[in-house]
Amino acid sequence: MYHLLIVDDEPLICQGLSSLLAESGISIDHIYTAHSGYEALDFLRMEQIDLLITDIQMGSMSGIELMQQAKIIKPWVEVIVISAHETFQYAQQAIRLGAKDYLIKPLNNEQLLASVRHVLLHIDKSEHEPEGLLSQLGEDEHFHMQVLLPERDQLLDRLQRADPKSLAGIVAELAGRFNTIISGPYFAVLKLKLNLDSRGKLSGQHEQKKEGYTYTVQDERLLRYAVRNIAAELLNQQWNHSIYEEREQHIAILVQWSDVQYGDSSVDKVNQLEMIGRSLQHNIETYLHLSSVVGISQIFKGMEFINEVYAQAEKALDWSRRFQDHFVFYFGDFKWDIYRESEPDEAEFAAQNNMIVERCRTYIDQNYGQKGLTLNEIAQKNHVSPNYLSYLFKKISGYNLWEYVIKLRMEESKRLLLQTDMRRYEIAESVGYESPEHFSKVFKRYYGVSPSEMKK
Repeated sequence: MYHLLIVDDEPLICQGLSSLLAESGISIDHIYTAHSGYEALDFLRMEQIDLLITDIQMGSMSGIELMQQAKIIKPWVEVIVISAHETFQYAQQAIRLGAKDYLIKPLNNEQLLASVRHVLLHIDKSEHEPEGLLSQLGEDEHFHMQVLLPERDQLLDRLQRADPKSLAGIVAELAGRFNTIISGPYFAVLKLKLNLDSRGKLSGQHEQKKEGYTYTVQDERLLRYAVRNIAAELLNQQWNHSIYEEREQHIAILVQWSDVQYGDSSVDKVNQLEMIGRSLQHNIETYLHLSSVVGISQIFKGMEFINEVYAQAEKALDWSRRFQDHFVFYFGDFKWDIYRESEPDEAEFAAQNNMIVERCRTYIDQNYGQKGLTLNEIAQKNHVSPNYLSYLFKKISGYNLWEYVIKLRMEESKRLLLQTDMRRYEIAESVGYESPEHFSKVFKRYYGVSPSEMKK
């Protein structure tokens, strides 16, 4: 059973789509509706949403902006965009952000239902049995092609270690033999480390029984193949990328942009890399029952920095030693290490992290009443990624970051409600909500009673 969120600034459209989907016979457990992007973000933060259906033009936050923020919060949420405009630019931006469909108003009911069914069909929430999954992969004829053609992987692995004089030759060989074009000029790397012990690792034996399952060498190769397929599906045709296995058996993804692609400022490239990393880790855990760690480099311009992006991704992976409960690491979050030969000791490291969280808390304390406050904005003000800030804030303060924002908003709204004569809409505006109705929903969820009931 799935949870859907419909977002449109026209209430009648939300109501109509909600009724259509509720009566469709599709396995939908709950349908939420929101009339603005900011209201939708609260549902995404507070509820388990599987599919977001959003209009593209809505007041102060567009559907494109909502998608960007939604993907920061939960990168694995699927999205269908609806629009009254057949504008290519909107459609292109939506697809780049991972939208599964782009439908034009007035909507054709059957077309919408077909699109929703198609998306939900591919959200497999069942728990796969490992033997069944491995058997299914083993029957995939394309797997054997991957095993028999390791030369491309070996060339890509050499690329990250090559000296400047060898780069051109390796690039030419990749293009000539495998039609793999490495041209950039902008590059970034994601490296993935699988924890096969979380499911059953071979440890040099022909096979090993662990957690009730028996694994062979072929099983391990199949799992790595499955991971590569997950990565390829996430990156699809919208990204210029190369996926391969390193000699250390990490899986590496080289991402590149042309000048034109990188010049498109409608999408934050670093946020997108983190979204891919988090989605990759999430899907590997969900579908393969394997734990994994992802390291992400910064973005560099120029083939001469190709070694640097690989080294940064490797360094980012190394930080998992200090954070056993965190799984996606962006090198830029730890940039103080660039300027020193050795890592800071534990006390220094803890002080640095505490300072980040304290700055963040101070910023929230001063700005929680701001309309349109987002995690991305808070992270930018503190010069870290949203992913790392969310992790640190919860680890150090004990609060989910947005739970802390809501706590401050609700405590202040309760004070204003009980100690002043301010009207509901005035209180809603003063604590950062666009509409009194949305404020009342959050208030009742938080306190168990509506603002008017508490006032009485």
